Amino acid sequence: MLRFYTMRQLPAKHPSHMQNAGHGSAAVARAWLVHAYTASGAVLAFVGAWAVLHGNDRLALAAMFAATIVDSTDGVLARAARVKHVLPDVDGGRIDDIVDYITFVFLPMMLLEAAGGLHGWATWPVITAVLLSSMYGFVAPDAKTDDHFFTGFPSYWNIVVLYLLVFRVPPVANAAILLILSALVFVRIGWIYPSRTTTLQGLTLGLASLWTVAVAVIIVRWPSAPRWIAIASLLFPVYYIVLSLVLHSRRSPR
Repeated sequence: MLRFYTMRQLPAKHPSHMQNAGHGSAAVARAWLVHAYTASGAVLAFVGAWAVLHGNDRLALAAMFAATIVDSTDGVLARAARVKHVLPDVDGGRIDDIVDYITFVFLPMMLLEAAGGLHGWATWPVITAVLLSSMYGFVAPDAKTDDHFFTGFPSYWNIVVLYLLVFRVPPVANAAILLILSALVFVRIGWIYPSRTTTLQGLTLGLASLWTVAVAVIIVRWPSAPRWIAIASLLFPVYYIVLSLVLHSRRSPR
């Protein structure tokens, strides 16, 4: 009876705790640091929102740009730190999705509206279309595919808004562009994942690096960024679209 009672009192071990037992404290610390790095996008979103409310467009753009850098690099760090194996109870993908929605969707719409990029009766319907379509884009079961494609327009509103503002696109044209892209969220075209798509990856990452430098210059010089730099920086978005469409056409039906 004593043996039976003792066995009944032993606490059950959660499988994840047993799994973590095999990882050193350094590995666990690295995994937590990677998650904190991803989550720092939420702080950048607050900085950007604060900047919009205080009329500091440059700071808002800088916060979105920094969030883009974080989003572009945290996946590589997460795979290197093996966060899924070291911290199986923490869903890094969910952290990433939450941060991406507020930095790539919500914050850009705040900035565009505050900067006068939308006017009149169309403002709220257009912003509503962007927010709701992007919400679907994030939760769709096939939003990210096993062969490393985003399905439907991947809610790069931070980049779209940057160019709408830098080229001073009229509000009517802005509304049309936003509505078209919102509709493309539902079109099941595969868009490449730059850091994981192996085809022409070297070229992709090289052009992405040059684009990053160009955008940094645009923001530093805001609102008087050299127009030729803004135009030259479009090379990477155009390349991204063309490569995505070409690779999508070669994919087997799913």
